[in-house]
Amino acid sequence: MNRRNFLQTAAAAVTAALASPLLRNASAGPATGGAPWPIGCFNRAWTKWPYAAALDGIKTAGYQLTGLLSRHPLFENGSAAAMPNQFEAFAGAEATPEYLDALRKRISDRGLAVNMCALRNRFTGQVADVIKEVRAQIDHAKALSLEYVLTFGVATPVEFENFFQSMADGAAYAQERGVKLVMKPHGGSSGSSDEILQTLQKVNHPNFKIWYDAGNIIYYTGKDPVADLDPIAQHVTGFCAKDCIDKGKEVMIQFGDGKVDFAGVFKKLKAAGFNGPIMVEGIAVGATADETTENARKNREFLERTLAAI
Repeated sequence: MNRRNFLQTAAAAVTAALASPLLRNASAGPATGGAPWPIGCFNRAWTKWPYAAALDGIKTAGYQLTGLLSRHPLFENGSAAAMPNQFEAFAGAEATPEYLDALRKRISDRGLAVNMCALRNRFTGQVADVIKEVRAQIDHAKALSLEYVLTFGVATPVEFENFFQSMADGAAYAQERGVKLVMKPHGGSSGSSDEILQTLQKVNHPNFKIWYDAGNIIYYTGKDPVADLDPIAQHVTGFCAKDCIDKGKEVMIQFGDGKVDFAGVFKKLKAAGFNGPIMVEGIAVGATADETTENARKNREFLERTLAAI
């Protein structure tokens, strides 16, 4: 092989390697064929145990990406009993700089990346107080180098106006800090595409997007999440993965045991230009943390097979 052919061959090999889905997603999770979207895992399924068990389980189940969704109770060192009314702060308004530094280290020590936190505050009272608390949590997300802050919306109509105003302010405040504000379907102001579109219009800011949750569409409304996705698909920037048996029924189950047509949802998202992430939330909770971890692994593999085929 002459020098010119060698250089051309080497350049082609490097280009192919850099285009590989495996390398593109190396920091986010296992690669997939048909739709190489990052797959991560929330901590919700392990909240019967200390947060360390969730981190260890997520890592063991084959994920490289996690999110701060559900608060864990705090446990005394060496104790199997949770301390009453004491929880991990995560990015909550009460979190201290020392706590945030330690939290970041706990996650990184497992070789995990973290991309989001859940917004936790009431939307009652003076709107200025609500905005202050939302901003504090955005600041904490920034301190943790998170990409997303996620809200669940509100269920009570008397809270709607405070919610809309604080989200409009929060979207702008987050954008200035390089953080994205997103909302997932969760009943009330985020029940289905009808309510979600109304909320998007009320907030009216480009930094306020949707993390779709097909399982919650079934749980809260009984609607078909594939059909319900049509009006809002272009606004979706993340996917909270869980299945659901029927309206008001269990969502902490294995994928394929409920009514969610994951392939149908993913095809519509792909057509709309969706690029991930997918964050596993619904997992059958076992009698032990290890059993739960095995179920998390199976749900990851289910998603990988589904994505490879679309």
